[in-house]
Amino acid sequence: MRPLSSRLLVVTGDQGPGARRVHVVLPDLPRAETAVLRGYAGLTWSDLAAERGDEILDAMQDFLSRHDANPSLTAPAATVPEGEIAGITYRIQGAGPPLVLFPLELSPGQWGPLVPALAAHWTTITLGGAHLGSVASLEERGRSGYIGVVRGLLDQLAIRPGEQVVEVGCGSGVIMRELARRTLGANRLTGVDQNRYLMHEARALAVREGLADRIDLREGSAEALPLPEGFTDVALCCTVAEEGDADRMFGELVRITKPGGRVGVIVRAIDRGCWINLPLDAALKAKVEMPGMIGGGMSPGGCADASLYQRFHALGLKELRCFPQLVAVRPGSPRLARYQQQILAALSPAETEAWRRAVAQAERDGTYFVAQPFHCAVGTKPA
Repeated sequence: MRPLSSRLLVVTGDQGPGARRVHVVLPDLPRAETAVLRGYAGLTWSDLAAERGDEILDAMQDFLSRHDANPSLTAPAATVPEGEIAGITYRIQGAGPPLVLFPLELSPGQWGPLVPALAAHWTTITLGGAHLGSVASLEERGRSGYIGVVRGLLDQLAIRPGEQVVEVGCGSGVIMRELARRTLGANRLTGVDQNRYLMHEARALAVREGLADRIDLREGSAEALPLPEGFTDVALCCTVAEEGDADRMFGELVRITKPGGRVGVIVRAIDRGCWINLPLDAALKAKVEMPGMIGGGMSPGGCADASLYQRFHALGLKELRCFPQLVAVRPGSPRLARYQQQILAALSPAETEAWRRAVAQAERDGTYFVAQPFHCAVGTKPA
């Protein structure tokens, strides 16, 4: 971003690991402007424009007012106000020079509270779809080693034809669509997520793949599911328990499961270090592989460690199967690029140089990968 820094506005919180990573690199962008949201962490699932929209809008309008757009780019009134090109959805509102809005963390719909004010001065072009923002990250799970961990969980759950299956925290629906393909219409599938923006994207992606008739998507909190007791034969939850009150989530999974039904959960393992296959000296290797270096964090009350196994036991679940897993990510993956960004933000200039030399050597050898750990558990609700 350095060549563009004179035309760059960075909006960031001041709390949490994400904010710390941003503040580490700001000295490298001395010409950029920064708007800091005080007392704000800006977690992955935060609804930024709804929670701090006035501050974000003020910063954007002030910034844009001082950077003239090329008048030749002034857009005519849109004849097709919304549609899709090459898998990227767009919605056009307002008049004036074009202002392109990429997904605000989760979904283009999150710009909603700010669009009327922006569209008064700009032709706002809001982009979305499976290739941009967090939806792209969630969808990538279906093409990476992560889906192998999910499939292992599904194998352990041993879903039988005719059984009801519920996924809690289904996000963009990548696992729901995997279930729909796997069960071939022989099971009733329900996905629940509290984020209405992701629900919209999940429905659109299910329609695109011709799977919408097999999947029922419902908006609701994992801590208070909008489903009756004993609703399902199988309940699963994949890398969601890190983001809220895990004990309440797990209790809800058990509550909606029928006696004799199965519950399955995957969580990130931030209590275990990652495995980075690079020729680094011992001190630097220990630093980059330390717990919490890559991946997401954990909210207060969340579960992202081996306590998952004891929690399943405490819930009274039987026939426990507990199995940690590693997901290897290799060059060419967007996820590896994100991991590298997280690691480099914590390194000194000398360590950064050593890291880059080691990466170059391992890429030449074809041996470079980063493996992230996960904890997985399956249990049966007593009859």
